[in-house]
Amino acid sequence: MAQSSNSNNLVVSNARGALEQLKYEVAQELGITLSPDGYQGNKTSYENGSIGGYITKRLVTLAEQQLAGQFVK
Repeated sequence: MAQSSNSNNLVVSNARGALEQLKYEVAQELGITLSPDGYQGNKTSYENGSIGGYITKRLVTLAEQQLAGQFVK
């Protein structure tokens, strides 16, 4: 099966590194080992979805805190 290119376009391109770090942090918290070469085709849909879901949850929490005027760590 051919590997498709990433179609995610970042609004803030400088955020790419922070998002990559967040992905690895979330995976570690969930006990999922990510491949250092970036290929995640050997992960189940559940594992990949869990990582994406927790990233989204964390980003929404950060945005809510910023909108409420709270400082985030």
